Amino acid sequence: MRFAFTEDQERFRADVRGALRSAEVQAEAAAATGAYGVEPDARPLYRLLGELGLLAVHWPVEYGGRGRSLTDAAIVAEELVRAGIPDTFHVNTVQIVGQFLLMAGSDEQKRRYLPAIARGESFASVLYTEPDAGSDLGALRAVAEPDGDGYRITGTKVFSLKTRFVDLGLCAARTTPGAGKYQGISLFLVDMQAPGVTVSMIPGVGDEHFHRVDLDAVAVPGTNLLGPRDEGWPLLNEALAIERTGMDYYLKAERWLDAALEALVDGAPETVPDDRLEQIGRWHGTLTADHVLAWEVLTGIAADRVDQVSTAVAKYHSSELAQSIAVWAADIPSPEQRANRTGAAMVLESAYREAPGLTLSAGTSEVMLQIMAASLDSTGQED
Repeated sequence: MRFAFTEDQERFRADVRGALRSAEVQAEAAAATGAYGVEPDARPLYRLLGELGLLAVHWPVEYGGRGRSLTDAAIVAEELVRAGIPDTFHVNTVQIVGQFLLMAGSDEQKRRYLPAIARGESFASVLYTEPDAGSDLGALRAVAEPDGDGYRITGTKVFSLKTRFVDLGLCAARTTPGAGKYQGISLFLVDMQAPGVTVSMIPGVGDEHFHRVDLDAVAVPGTNLLGPRDEGWPLLNEALAIERTGMDYYLKAERWLDAALEALVDGAPETVPDDRLEQIGRWHGTLTADHVLAWEVLTGIAADRVDQVSTAVAKYHSSELAQSIAVWAADIPSPEQRANRTGAAMVLESAYREAPGLTLSAGTSEVMLQIMAASLDSTGQED
């Protein structure tokens, strides 16, 4: 169990915090922050972060990283959110697709894609979910048919974020239809500018827009097959577990609770009702436990121990907690604060619209509960 950081890690955190709070970074972060349904282009901000060497600190130097530890990468992720940096590009491009490339990519694929990602010059999205598959990736219908030395992918993917800004898609498709629900699935790196790729926005209430991606016989070279053909399911399981640390959801919950407290004490702290303060104390206690849980998962991953059940617990607890805080805090801002459309009121209004999706992304709460339940036998004991 992690309860403290080393002196080197604390120095590193202080350096990262100082860089992220510079006037230049804060100005770019403000310009990249969405509000009231408007989603700006955050790529200029990420190019600046890439120049500062803050996007992929744990990657090997040869791939654009700084050769630091996974713990240091998690420290950066914490400080990004606490500095008000919109983190979706970091989560999708670096933490998910970049980490997948590190885990399963060939040396050539790593050399081709990772340095540009680390510099903030290339961005990626995840193309897993389909209209009729939901959280069950075993029900996906996209097909990758052999075409010479490569493949042609046909299918539809939905609910991906930032997709109209990205260069690369990590796409799951069937290479051997009929092989079985979880067999015959392969993973591909798709050029999002290739002929046959159509990206459209899905109407929604959040500041970040979901997208639909239609793939019409999109040509993908064989060199863009990620991992062995037909062996995508084991890779997906491992990658999803790594995605479910709960840290990103915890950080959202922390930010939203801080905004709630800011709105409550604005101008007249003596008028805050006792029941509100009591609940904030309870939320902080729960957040502390959630933070420890996320770091316990991260510590295991850093030691090459990926526990599907622990990650399911972390994802479930953190996403449900963040949603609960957002719903509870929605009516805290006063009419005057709402009229200003800035500061804490803006954060909480945005949180209320974003929160429902947290218990769906990276696996629904119901799927997380199924994973937990499957680890127990009929007597309620662990297998």
